[in-house]
Amino acid sequence: FLGAGKPPMYGDYEAQRHWQEVTYNLPIRQWYFNTSDNNLLYWGLDYPPLTAYHSFLCAYIAKLINPDWIALHTSQGYESQPHKLFMRTTVFVADLLVYIPAVILYCFSLKETSTKKKASICALCILLYPGLILIDHGHFQYPLSLGFALWGVLYLSYDWDLLGSAAFCLALNYKQMELYHSLPFFCYLLGKCFKKGLKGKGLVLLTKIAGTVVVCFAVCWLPFCTDMEQIMQVLRRLFPIDRGFNYLFFPLQDKVANIWCSLSVLIKIKNIVSPQTQLKLSFAVTFLSLLPTCIKLTVQPSLRGFKFALVSCALSFFLFSFQVHEKSILLVSVPVCLIINEIPFMATWFLLVSTFSMLPLLLKDGLLLAYAVTMLAFLSACVASFSIFEKTSAEDLQLKPFSLSLKGYVSWFKSFPKIVRSLFLLSVTLMGVLSLVSAAVHPPQRLPDLFPLSVSIISCLHFLLFLVYFNVVILWDSKNSRSQKKIS
Repeated sequence: FLGAGKPPMYGDYEAQRHWQEVTYNLPIRQWYFNTSDNNLLYWGLDYPPLTAYHSFLCAYIAKLINPDWIALHTSQGYESQPHKLFMRTTVFVADLLVYIPAVILYCFSLKETSTKKKASICALCILLYPGLILIDHGHFQYPLSLGFALWGVLYLSYDWDLLGSAAFCLALNYKQMELYHSLPFFCYLLGKCFKKGLKGKGLVLLTKIAGTVVVCFAVCWLPFCTDMEQIMQVLRRLFPIDRGFNYLFFPLQDKVANIWCSLSVLIKIKNIVSPQTQLKLSFAVTFLSLLPTCIKLTVQPSLRGFKFALVSCALSFFLFSFQVHEKSILLVSVPVCLIINEIPFMATWFLLVSTFSMLPLLLKDGLLLAYAVTMLAFLSACVASFSIFEKTSAEDLQLKPFSLSLKGYVSWFKSFPKIVRSLFLLSVTLMGVLSLVSAAVHPPQRLPDLFPLSVSIISCLHFLLFLVYFNVVILWDSKNSRSQKKIS
């Protein structure tokens, strides 16, 4: 694990263990407050209540096995093989209970995967996505927020809107980064209400959804609603906007593959403008970048448009929002997994780039071999399962409506498949070379961050192009009217 045996912080593994220590030994009212027993500078809780409850549950089980694992104060920095096995098991159990069933059921629900074999292949490719494997089981985090979000998508695909809303509320109450997906959920459900008519069935549905959201949040936050100071303290821990762009507990805060970090190579924005101005600037750019997609989804709500909007909006948040961590790209990658059956070539490409963008973090975790093996396994599975190199035409990439709108430039699209394949091979080669160089070559003394910054900038350029691509697909989508379920 990153930071293992290295005081004073010990790494993400210790963060998860410490939250178990705090939640088990301290009363709820102290979980988010700085006290003599809860030093917030030492991995203080900064996720919503559902994460804290999950930590408490894990701590209760840990206490039954070995009380030393969560003993107040004396367990800080605790490391042993039995405890590592326990912690890894808790992640695997979370996968088995929440994330993996959602993936499998989703793949079997798709019309495109008409046979069990096709559905199984699709699920296998999604579950082999290296980014989530490396972060969950290597860097160490729990997949519950993404799993709950997937359950939300699955329920909405069956028109179970209330269950979908409840599942997404659970995701949002587990990790606040699920805000990346909030606008597509909101716009899709609001659009369905509009279609049903806000003076009839639409108003009833809207009222039911609103009630479901209120109840879910009330249940999750009930122990913290004793007074306003409790609520405000939790919110301050969740959204520490006074700490500026990309506030992290890690030294790689200037090497995330988003636009602000890439620009910081030329302009140190956080040295020029105040945190409040940074917040306003990032909010404005993020809002403008996702506005067209949200309008389209609200006006023409369709399940297909909803899934593509999850990708586009999450990518906008990652590229332009106020606080970003390398791992946040997973919030884009998981929705991309949901459309891998529709655009296998571009989805595979994106998922490879998303894992590559976390390379500096993975190298610090000592995950080079795991990174190489999982990347090759995933690429091989996608090539074998989807024949991705045979699906690079404008129609396969969902760009046919866009190409037809260009009129006089349609002839250029005849060579489009060859161009796209060449760009993919160039991209993969560049990622492979830079991965090898980053792992095996010492950077120049004058430029110690040369390789991490190169990974960041190259990944950011890829993501910007992907953002344009996904927005083009959404805005020129001619399948919405055909794929949209009849709403009465």
